[in-house]
Amino acid sequence: MRYGEKEIKEFDIEKDLELWENKAENDYIIKITLPEFACLCPRSGYPDFATLHLEYIPDKWVVELKAIKIYINSFMYKNISHEASINEIYSVLKDKLKPKWIKLVGEFNPRGNVHTSIECRSDLVVPR
Repeated sequence: MRYGEKEIKEFDIEKDLELWENKAENDYIIKITLPEFACLCPRSGYPDFATLHLEYIPDKWVVELKAIKIYINSFMYKNISHEASINEIYSVLKDKLKPKWIKLVGEFNPRGNVHTSIECRSDLVVPR
């Protein structure tokens, strides 16, 4: 196994998602585009592809870019739905970074004439 494959397959969210201290005094938005997201359909096993758009206003922490790249790439071996993958990534980043605000959008490539867009954001509150 090559070192990159090993990093991706053995990625451990608890020890490998590297966070850096945010030393800026100003509020600012970090925008990260991850255009090569892949996961496996839980029903068919076929690959699904998406572009992820992450935006957040950091508080005390920012995510190191190589760490998020490897984390996102670790999904290429998971059988997981569009909805579950975006919600899992959103929840992990929200819990680890504890940002002032965060939004994650997954724009999945069309398959079988269906295009899916999943959006999670911390300012979305829907009353029950």
